[in-house]
Parts: sequence; structure tokens; C-alpha cells
Amino acid sequence: MQIKFSEKTQMFQAGIFAVLNERKEELLNKGMKIYNLSVGTPDFKPAPHVMEALTKASSDPENYKYALKDKRELLDAVSDFYMERFGVSLDREEIMSVNGSQEGMAHFAWALCDPGDIVLVPDPGYPIFSAGPLLCGAKTVPYPLYRENGYLPRLSEIPEETARAAKFMIVSYPLNPVCVTAPDSFYEELISFAREYEIVILHDNAYSDIVYGGRTGGSFLAHEGAKEVGVEFYSLSKSYNLTGARISFVVGNKEIVRTFRDLRTQFDYGVFLPVQYAAIAALRGPKDAVRMQREEYEKRNHALCRGLRDIGWEVPDSQGTMFVWAPLPEGYENSEKFTLELMERSGVICVPGSSFGSLGEGYVRFALVLPAEEMEKAVQAVRESGILDKGSR
Repeated sequence: MQIKFSEKTQMFQAGIFAVLNERKEELLNKGMKIYNLSVGTPDFKPAPHVMEALTKASSDPENYKYALKDKRELLDAVSDFYMERFGVSLDREEIMSVNGSQEGMAHFAWALCDPGDIVLVPDPGYPIFSAGPLLCGAKTVPYPLYRENGYLPRLSEIPEETARAAKFMIVSYPLNPVCVTAPDSFYEELISFAREYEIVILHDNAYSDIVYGGRTGGSFLAHEGAKEVGVEFYSLSKSYNLTGARISFVVGNKEIVRTFRDLRTQFDYGVFLPVQYAAIAALRGPKDAVRMQREEYEKRNHALCRGLRDIGWEVPDSQGTMFVWAPLPEGYENSEKFTLELMERSGVICVPGSSFGSLGEGYVRFALVLPAEEMEKAVQAVRESGILDKGSR
């Protein structure tokens, strides 16, 4: 029997990630030292009190039933956390959990869009920003982010016809992959823009706890009028190392949260109850580990970026996220070809910028997932590979 799959399945191919993984295995089998800086999976452990809460809840058979809804204790923990951390007041009706931001964003468009509706997405940007709308038949229109503008969108340059047709706009700072933060003035302009054109704003706030250089990660909702125009995703994956537990929150506009919650009841029975208890422990417990982790990420950031600059590769320090966004070295133009050559010659694996949109071409992304000492060794491997020598190109 010949099976004919949906056209949607043709939108997404494994592409470069499958190629990188296959070649990585080949190089490992040959005994080559590999520095895998491609995937953003934290190498830190969850805090002991969070693991203890999960373990204790998992020992209760009652917690293996359908969750069906968020526990009141969890909603209150999120509310209290947002007030303490961001100065944002949230009612229970303005909060809902999702099984990780990736899943939440993949389904969010279903609550707002009909086939053919327009969604504004960043270029460069994280792939799920486009995948979710495309899966429900919406049309994504990229808004460009240029280095010379600090990777902030020029909202006034978005065509008026496009702005008036757009259903929602995805924004994220600190932004993966370009690793910059946004000033307060940008959010004020964004809220004004959303009001004028009646565009819902979805702000992905996955990295507000991982910012550098004395900056303070904030919340979109802390700005006047934000709840009127949108919602924010806040994740426990990177800040609390709960990537596999899959727990994030959608907070903000009450009407949007209610509609999205109603929609999700059609395909989900709620976050596993032990995970909810772990989230409560994370949100209410001590935050020393979050601070120490941020400091360690910053050391890695400096070890990699300053080290690469010392050997002739002009890589700016990351402002935030657990990544580094690096322009290709002089003499290189194709990010995918460079990524493969870098891996072959040095054992250092990164991700080509072209994987994040057309304007990602000319860049590569490194993940800060190795200790600073290993980052220094990775830099040395790049130097010894000769890939930065003009004569090698």
C-alpha cells in the first residue's frame, strides 16, 4: 500500500540537524574529540527541593489520574512569583499551564487564526514561531531583524496593509538565536503598535532569567497596556532545568487565556500532577541556583566569545539566552557549509544561521552547554584547525 501523507508533513524536514547528528556519530567513532554546542539543552541539574517535590508527588497513586486542570496552588504560585519577580499582578483566570512553550506555541495559533490569516514572526527567529501558525493554515509574514538596529523590529516599516491584516505577532526578548535584550522603550512602542492595528502580541519570555552584563530580565506584561493586547509565555525549562518535565505558563489577557484553555481541553488532559508540584516548588522555593546558573552561563559566554575574538573571529558577547550568535568569519558566506567544515576540522558543532530564517544566513549559533574550561578547549580546537587562516579558504 502506498501511503499518501498530508501536505503539512512536507513543510518540515529534518535538514541540517539530521546531517550534523549523523556526521557527529561518524567523527566520534573515529575517535575525534567533539564539542557539541548545537542543541540548547541545559547541562545543569534541577534544584534538590524541586526534584524532591516531584519524587514525593510521584509516590502518590492519586497523582497518576488525569489532571484535567491546573491546581489552585500552582496558579497562586505563578501569581505570587510574577508579582515578586516582575511586579506584575495576575488573577487565576489570567494564568494557564502548557506542556512546554514549544507545544503551547504550536497550538496557540489555533485559538486565534483561521486558514489564510496572517501572523507576524521574527527573521531570524526560533523555528516553532512559524511552525505553529503554518500547521493551522495561517500565513506567516517575517518581520526583519537587522544587526544595525540591535535586532529590534522597525515597526513603522511593516507595511500598513500587512499590519491591519495580521492576527497576532510573535515577539521574544532575550531572543533566540540573536541573543539580544530589548529596552523598555521598545515594549511601549510595541503596545502602541498593537493597539493601533488590533494585533495580539505573543511574547516568548523563556530567557528572562539568563541575561548578562548587569542587565535585568523583565516581563512584557510589566508595561502599561500589555494585558490589553497580549499574553506572555514563561517557561521553567531553562531557568530551572526542567526541560524534560515540559512545564510552561501562558499569562496575561484573560479572554485569550480562557479561549486557549477551552481549546486545549479538546486534545489535552492537563499537565501531569507531579510536574505541577515540582513547578510549585520551583516557583516558591529559593532562587540561589537560578542566580548561580546565570553566573556560570556568563562565564561560558565570556570564555567562548572573548576566546574567539582573541584568535581573530569577531564574535560579540551574548546579551542574554544560553546561546551566542556569531557572524561568519571573514571569507565565508554559506553558514551551512561553514558549520560542516568547522565540525570536520575542529570537532566544534554549532547550528547554521540559515536554520532560523533567511536573515540568519551569514551567522552561526553556539549553545553555552559546556563548562567554561571546555569552552576554552573548543576555542583552542578552532584555532588549531586553521579554519580562520585566510590561506585555508
